[in-house]
Amino acid sequence: MSARIAWDLGFEIGVLAGSTASLAVLGAPDLIVLTLTELAEQARRIGRAAGLPLLVDADHGYGNALNVMRTVQELETAGVAALTIEDTELPRPFGPVGTRLLPLDEGIGKIKAALAARVDPALVVVARTGALALTGLDDAVIRVRAYAALGADAIFLTGLQDLAQLDAIAGAVKLPLIIAGSNNLGIQALPGVRITLQGHQPIMAAVKATYAALKALRDGVTPGSLPGLPSEALVRQVTRREDYDGWMQRFLQC
Repeated sequence: MSARIAWDLGFEIGVLAGSTASLAVLGAPDLIVLTLTELAEQARRIGRAAGLPLLVDADHGYGNALNVMRTVQELETAGVAALTIEDTELPRPFGPVGTRLLPLDEGIGKIKAALAARVDPALVVVARTGALALTGLDDAVIRVRAYAALGADAIFLTGLQDLAQLDAIAGAVKLPLIIAGSNNLGIQALPGVRITLQGHQPIMAAVKATYAALKALRDGVTPGSLPGLPSEALVRQVTRREDYDGWMQRFLQC
């Protein structure tokens, strides 16, 4: 539903984040407990509901390089436009350790595997790295150059702190850049950046609205008195009611 609304509003691309998929499918936090099959099925449902090109956060590819190949195959079959493979060590390992990056060689192997598994050359394979936040700018430059040399179509950066870091990355590779977690930079034109993620506010707003509506009903508020309800016209629009009415008349004679 949210993808269809985004499409109606004129957004150019939709992003299915791993955290959003986990919330929608499992009602669980983003701890890599969602399976590849569940992610691919959710992506397929979104593609069926909206004509919005979909970029899917495929996390670490759900395992090693061979698992990455399977991830690409499943998501490509589901009809996604693009997917990201990151070099974070996931799922979280045992013990009191923080977030860690994979060794560069392993990260390279995963991007190689993703590109080898792709059948449709139009599928965009995005190499994602969290090096800026975890190991620093120098390592980030080394990693994005390595991923670009393999043939990745774009670079996804997390943990970007300032324009100086962005200038360094944009100078190191001539690929489109995607940035996330960098709201302090705003949404102005940024060097090399083609997509700027703005967080998961829509699903967070939906959680709050649903909670408030259910609590109000539980507390005795009558359904007709609930604030914030959509108009009938909006519900008909987002459910494509006019299309269904036409199909019922055409095919069911009713």
